[in-house]
Amino acid sequence: MMNWILFFGVVFKSILFSTGGFGPLPSLHADFIARGWAGEKQFTEALSIGQVTPGPNGLWIVSLCYLVAGVPGAVLACIALLLPPLFVLLVQRYHGRIAGHPAVQGLLDGVVLVIVGFSVLVLAGMFRSNGVNAEMAAIAVISAALAVSRRVSANIILVVAAVAGLIMG
Repeated sequence: MMNWILFFGVVFKSILFSTGGFGPLPSLHADFIARGWAGEKQFTEALSIGQVTPGPNGLWIVSLCYLVAGVPGAVLACIALLLPPLFVLLVQRYHGRIAGHPAVQGLLDGVVLVIVGFSVLVLAGMFRSNGVNAEMAAIAVISAALAVSRRVSANIILVVAAVAGLIMG
C-alpha cells in the first residue's frame, strides 16, 4: 500500500528544490529507486512520453507518477507541480503591501547579511584548502569590488576571474 503523504512529499521536495524541467530527475530517480517505487523502465518511459508530448518539460513527472502510482499519483504530481508557482504568486502579491514596512526591510537586510557571511566563510575555506597566495587574494578582492559596483556583469567577472586564476597557476 502506497503512503500517499510520503509520495507527495518526495515529489514535492524534488520539484521545489530544482530548476524545473529535468531538474527533479536526479532526486526523483534516487528516491523512487531507493524506495522501490520505480525502476529504470518507468523512468525511460516517462522521459520518452515527456519528450514527445507538447507542453512544458516538467510534465514528464506526471507521466512517471502515473506509471508508478496510477491516477492518484498523477494527481498528486500535478498538485506538487502547481504549488511552487502559486507560492511565488502569493509572495509577490503580498510583498507589494508590506515592502515598505521597517520589519520587512530589516528581515531582508538580515538575509543579505547571512548570505554575505556564508559567502565569506566559503571563500575563507577555499583559501585555506587551496593555500592562500597573493594572486588568489587579488582576484577575490577585485572580483568582489566589481560585483559590488554593479558596473560589470557577474558572468563576465566569473569568466575573467577563472581565466586569471588559470593563467596565474
